[in-house]
Amino acid sequence: MTDLTLVQKAVGGEVAVRSAPHFPRRKKRVTGRSVAVLVFLTICALFFAVPLYVVVVTSFKTMDQIRDGQIFSLPTSFTLEAWDYAWNKACSGINCNGLKVGFWNSVAILIPSLILSIGLSMVTGYALALWNVRWAGPFLFLLFICAFVPFQIIMFPLISMTSSMKVYGTLWGVALIHAVLAMPVLTLIFRNFYKDIPQEIMSAAVMDSGSFWRIFGEIILPMSGNILIVVLILQITSIWNDYLIGVTFGGFNGQPMTVNLANLVTISTGTVAYNQNMAAALLTAIPPLVIYFLVGKLFVQGITAGAIKG
Repeated sequence: MTDLTLVQKAVGGEVAVRSAPHFPRRKKRVTGRSVAVLVFLTICALFFAVPLYVVVVTSFKTMDQIRDGQIFSLPTSFTLEAWDYAWNKACSGINCNGLKVGFWNSVAILIPSLILSIGLSMVTGYALALWNVRWAGPFLFLLFICAFVPFQIIMFPLISMTSSMKVYGTLWGVALIHAVLAMPVLTLIFRNFYKDIPQEIMSAAVMDSGSFWRIFGEIILPMSGNILIVVLILQITSIWNDYLIGVTFGGFNGQPMTVNLANLVTISTGTVAYNQNMAAALLTAIPPLVIYFLVGKLFVQGITAGAIKG
């Protein structure tokens, strides 16, 4: 019985294929426009790929081979000494414990900053978009102005504020400054996302005795997956790659990985160890790249789904 059913299905599938309309595939013609586009895309790819290739192969070379001057050649003797030195022994000032110190400092800065900035911005964006907040218009205009104020203008007031709070020169001070500076932009992003939620949903939720926090937790938060992915990637990239805030507010023991990298590259004596510098640069760039590779597809889906719109 089973064989007979399979045969019937196979025959039916064959009949369906034969009866399906046949659309002959159009032959692609090579035009001048397609060649120009291909050449342009190839140049763009080489613009980014060639420097990355030089950085990667140089990090695995010995200094003797680097002094030969053939920057595009592959390593003749593959070695990880430069990577080991950059991670375990590189000096940042008088501290010669490698970039691993800055790596864990960056992680310690990143986690509380993400929780503070994204958590608070979600609530303020939700309130401004879906609840009748008094003075919401002037407050949004003030946020818009704050989003474009250069950090250098408010640097000294922020230093004074963090000093009075006893967090200047600590990891918590750097995390707090990152969270405060990101609040205006993130609030506007969340507000623009939530304002398109149909008002009928909010009216039904309020009539069902839904409070502010209950609606946020049971309705708004489950609908925020796309925008959370987008904001998370933007914040991780911004905080991890920051240098100015880290060198200003980190003090001596709270410097992130980017500050250690700058100290390694710019403050050196004697022969410049290019392989160690390249290895240190790659170690600093790997965490954001890993994030992009893991959730890059979700980032594109979030943007196309309208997570960021004006």
